[in-house]
Amino acid sequence: MSAIGLMNLEVFRRAIKAKGLTPATLVPEASGGRVEEAAIRPAEVVEGESLRMIPVGPAEPWPGSLAYLDGIQKSQIIGYAGSAPLFVAEIAAAVRERHERRLRTVAEARRVIVLGRPDALTAAGTALATLETFALPADEPPHPLRDIVNAGHAVDQARGALEVVVGDRYRAGSEDWLVVDGTLAVSPRWAADGRMVAISKSHSILPFGGDDLGQYLRLPCGHRSSVYAPATRSLAPVRAWGLRLWPWEGKDLLHGLVRVEVAPANASTENADAISRWILADRAPVSAPDRRWDRLLYGMYSVEQYLKARA
Repeated sequence: MSAIGLMNLEVFRRAIKAKGLTPATLVPEASGGRVEEAAIRPAEVVEGESLRMIPVGPAEPWPGSLAYLDGIQKSQIIGYAGSAPLFVAEIAAAVRERHERRLRTVAEARRVIVLGRPDALTAAGTALATLETFALPADEPPHPLRDIVNAGHAVDQARGALEVVVGDRYRAGSEDWLVVDGTLAVSPRWAADGRMVAISKSHSILPFGGDDLGQYLRLPCGHRSSVYAPATRSLAPVRAWGLRLWPWEGKDLLHGLVRVEVAPANASTENADAISRWILADRAPVSAPDRRWDRLLYGMYSVEQYLKARA
């Protein structure tokens, strides 16, 4: 083992803290998103003149009934046609509704698809006859790693589309609050819905740079950032803010940090504070057996477990 491996890393943590830097002890699972590349896309602050850290007050139960929408995806390589891989993927989405602390599934859908380059799908022939197929781009020569990335994007898009279908199906029969995993900007209807909230665990795209980014990433527990207009939501405009669910100190700057999205009509200071208090009351318990527990809501975790059990 190297000399560095034998040394106590706390010595280095104390040393960088003494320099005014921030020590960390873990990298949060899923902080990088699905397959998005990390980037900073500057947002416009729409609450006040500059970015602030805002205490939201004590947690409050969500008023009335509440529903949660989430999805899962699983994929693996099932073979190669020459150097071109073939993938099978299962995607699923569901809405679970909570009435008086009881959760029940009220809408769900599943798809199983096979992904590969057109030549690879053709080569597989009747072996895939009973399965839905999706052709990956073939404008460049086959490269297994490139195909893996392209398949990941395609599965993400298929999962997102399925979540929109299931969410719209639920909304057609209910006006209750609906909390979704991810973003409202995937659907113009969602982005304008006054009773929908999106919670994103991903921070691959950050809304600020420089000193503002340092402030955003150091939000104390129970605080939110000022409301901002994300730069990437022009097709379906939304408003967003960062919210700290659990203390990050001694762990990581992304620990317990989520992005909240709402329709522009819900972006007042009063609404942002109230919705943040409702979310804080819905945090998953610390004992939740999931490495992302610090960014999970209890109901969302229930949806994921339900879908995984039926996969």
